[in-house]
Amino acid sequence: MKRQDILENQAKIVFLGMGSNLGLRKTNIEKAKFLLAEYNLDFLSVSSYYETPSWPDPKKPKFLNIILKLRCYYNPQELLKICKSIETQLGRKKAKKNAPRICDLDIIDFNKLVSKKKAKVSLPHKMMHKRNFVLFPLFEIQKNWIHPDKQIDVKTLISLLPDRDIRSIKQI
Repeated sequence: MKRQDILENQAKIVFLGMGSNLGLRKTNIEKAKFLLAEYNLDFLSVSSYYETPSWPDPKKPKFLNIILKLRCYYNPQELLKICKSIETQLGRKKAKKNAPRICDLDIIDFNKLVSKKKAKVSLPHKMMHKRNFVLFPLFEIQKNWIHPDKQIDVKTLISLLPDRDIRSIKQI
């Protein structure tokens, strides 16, 4: 039993996605980073900002996104709760799926853990391998990252994106 307690308290490497397409997008993301830091999450790397059209409706405001590489001492459920709390603090309201939002925080990869739908947190993020706004900044900060479930490297995942997704992302 002691062995498990020791393992639970060890640092984990986590990749978080952050995005905003309402209000002062960059300020919203910077505020979210500040709030994350208050939870003793150590920032190991922070990507550049990337701008993409809103999906699935490109007529909605464009998104600004980053990826963070963190050292974390929480479990996935605790980290998810922290992320949801920060979204709420920044003014995110319940809305229909893919609606514009002030702040969106997603756990992309939690220490290479793989958990499926029945788990409280689906890891790695179930759509991350199809999202340019995750893959490009992830490649920027962790060029050798490998999808924990698919066992495909990030560069290959980028090459599998549709051309329109590769052309539509802009590093800021």
